[in-house]
Parts: sequence; structure tokens; C-alpha cells
Amino acid sequence: MSPTKSHHESTVIKYAIRSRLLVLSLIILWRTLLSPYDTSAPINPTCLSQHPDVVDQPQKHVLFPRLGLAIEASIVWDSVYYVRIAQCGYEYEQFYAFFPLLPLCISLLSRKVLAPLIPVIGHRAVLGLSGYVINNVGFVFAALYLYRLSVIILKDHEAALRASILFCFNPASIFYSSIYSETLYALFSLGGLYHLMSGKNAIAVLWLALSGFSRSNGMLNAGYFCFQTMHQAYDAVFLRKRAFLAMQVLVGGALRCICIFVPFVAFQAYGYHNICLGHFPNEMSPWCKARVPMLYNYIQNHYWGVGFLKYFQVKQLPNFLLASPILSLALCSIVHYAKSNPENFFSLGFHAPTEEKNSAAVLFTLSHENRNLKAKKQVIKQTPTLPPEESKLPASQGYSSVAALPYIFHLGFMAATAFFVMHVQVATRFLSFSPPLYWFASYIMKSPGTYKRWGYVIWTYSAAYILLGSLLFSNFYPFT
Repeated sequence: MSPTKSHHESTVIKYAIRSRLLVLSLIILWRTLLSPYDTSAPINPTCLSQHPDVVDQPQKHVLFPRLGLAIEASIVWDSVYYVRIAQCGYEYEQFYAFFPLLPLCISLLSRKVLAPLIPVIGHRAVLGLSGYVINNVGFVFAALYLYRLSVIILKDHEAALRASILFCFNPASIFYSSIYSETLYALFSLGGLYHLMSGKNAIAVLWLALSGFSRSNGMLNAGYFCFQTMHQAYDAVFLRKRAFLAMQVLVGGALRCICIFVPFVAFQAYGYHNICLGHFPNEMSPWCKARVPMLYNYIQNHYWGVGFLKYFQVKQLPNFLLASPILSLALCSIVHYAKSNPENFFSLGFHAPTEEKNSAAVLFTLSHENRNLKAKKQVIKQTPTLPPEESKLPASQGYSSVAALPYIFHLGFMAATAFFVMHVQVATRFLSFSPPLYWFASYIMKSPGTYKRWGYVIWTYSAAYILLGSLLFSNFYPFT
């Protein structure tokens, strides 16, 4: 590891820790100064089916009941679901909208590490505390992986550092310090992408599969392997003239994609087994009788009204305005990339110069005829330890290079989904992990003239949403 990279990683870790301390301090401040809109957060009914590992301790028997109540009162919005699932399992049909990785981690940490605190603050408070610990610690590692990935893509340590610091203070920061799945999703997505770009496909598959175990949109990460497979198959057929090698590439890519889909499919099968089997036909939920029973789609549509153009209503205009900054930033980053390198963008990278493809060989070429993994690693290892004169390349060259192309397409698909299908206000946290947003912002911050001024606008936007989010969200008011 070069001294510059090591120093920058330490800087990223410091900023990540400081940003989490800032957000947690704001949560405590606003909870102290203001009264929550909904005071039902501490309510904790008995589990429908008492789990043998759950030890319910009445609040009056704990050593510091007021501290426990304060922690429980901070469990608001979707945090209620994650903590309840960790405590009681999937009791109701709508609970299956929340994927199991975070509840599982909360349950394990509360029972294995923080169990001695149960007599001190109470069981549910320990569950909540476990969620806070997991997400705030996980965020530090997510920021670190974003820096490492950014160095590989941008080939500029300074630009990678700026992008990572921007991520540390991103507008959805409140969710990365609360009991939400955004942190684990970002950690395993960014970690998986870093390992992918480092030539470690097996590790990348595992990490990206875990991202799908955290959130449903983790399945979209299979698109990176589709992109890789498409180009490597083209390389095998048209450049190396080896049809059998192309078949090997296609089979390998398909297996990797299947592995990333497995968590989603397995969780749907788990829901089908729990909800649909063992019931009389007339008592079944409607989705159980479908030819392809899809629990997740049914829940999103039936309980939350999620669907194509369903949110396009006049009364939802304030929510569109709330999401407009992040959607505008996403659109600008995509348009800028398309304008700066239209041939790469519209040809899906097939017409990119050979030297650009060689700089991202893991995505575009087969390093050797026998696909020697060591050769791949050697190509990638050259990137983080660039000579000083090469490490000072303009950020635009890295951001506009063909190596960033699959990330641009991924961002475009997610932004379109957020705008046309989802509750649009969720776009702020739904897109907040996407690397191109921070790469583009890092680029314009160092650009002269009007572009540079937009950098200050982005910082102002992030600061405003951190303050607004910590104020509204922590007091049970709608935010995103």
C-alpha cells in the first residue's frame, strides 16, 4: 500500500467516525429538545409465538429503566420492524418486506455480545442498541471500501478522497446511523464491487449476495457480472476466436448471477412456506395462488401502494420536491458522462479504446487464454499504487473512463425505478450509496467556473438534509 493511499484511508476512517458522531449527537439533541409526533415507539406487545431465546424483562426490573426507555423511544419508522423481527421473527405478512440480514445481525449481537446489558436497560433496548452499533460501525467500513473502489476507477487518490468524504456526509446520513438496512447494503455492495474490480470474483459474489440478503435491490448487483460476462464473451468470440472459451465465460457469469439471486429467491420460498403451506385454500393470501407466487411484489403493492406511476398524484408533489435534489444529481452525473464520452456510453463500452479496456481488464477482457487469475490481480494491483505523475490525472479522465460505465448504468436504472415505481421520497436513501454520485460531485468540486460553484451547492444540500433528517426522522415525523 502506497503512503498516500494509507494516509487517505486513515483520513476517510476519521471523517466516517466524526460524521457518525455528529449524526448521533444531533439525534440526541433533537430528541431532548422536542417532543415526538408519535409517542408509540416504546410500545412492545408480547411476541405472538414466544421464541425460546427471547428473555422478556419488564422495564421495572432493569437497573436503568429511563435509559432503556430513551433507546426504545428512538426506534421509529422502519426501525420498529427490524427490531421486532429480531425479537419475535416474521409474525405478519407485511414483515416480509424487510429482508433478514439486519434483524439476524441484531439478534446475534444482542444475544452473544451485548446480552450482559439486558438486566441493565432491558431486552428491547439492547436490540435497539445492537442495531445502532452494527450500522454505525458498518458505515465506517463502507466509506473505506468506497475509497478503495474509487481509487481503482478514478485513478486519482485526491478525487477518491473527496468522493469518500462526501459519502461520509451524504444527505441520507440519518438512515446510516439509524436501524435501517442501508448501511449493510452499502457495505456489502461497495465491498463486493471493490473485490470484483480487484479480480476476486468468488469473494465478490459472496459480498454481493449478502447485499441481496440485506435489501431486495441487491439483486441488481448481478448486472455487474452480466456486464463483465457480456464483454468477456465478446473478447473470447471475436478477438480470440474461441467459441468454447466464450461458453465457459457465459456459464461462469450465469452461475455468479444465480448466486446473487439466491438470497431473494430463498427468502420468498421461506415466506411461501410460512404463510401459504398448511392453510386451507379459502384462507390463503391471494399471492399464494398465483402461478409464480411473489410475496415481495404483493406486499409492496398491497400494503404500501408501490407500482408503476402509482405515485404520480398531485398530493405527492411535496415528496417529488423532497427527492428532486438527489434525482437531479443522478441525472446530471449520467448526462455528463454521456456527453463527455458518448461513444463509450451508447456502444455499451464495446467501442472503447483498447488501452482503456486494459486498465479495467477484469470487466472487459480475458487476461490470458486460460483466464489466469494471478494475471488479473497483477493488472489490478497496478492501479492503487500509481506513480505520482499518473496519480494526478484529472478526475474527469477517471470519471469519464469506460471503467465507470457499468456504475452509470446501474445508477440510471435505480434512479428510473425510484422516480417511476417507488415512493419517490425514498430516492434520497435509495440512491445514496451509488458511487457515481460522489465521483461526479468530486469532479465538479475541482472544476473551474460555474461547475465549482455547484460543489458548494452539493455541500449545502447535504448539510441541510442531515440537519432536517435528524430533526424530523428522530422525532417520528415524515422525512424520506
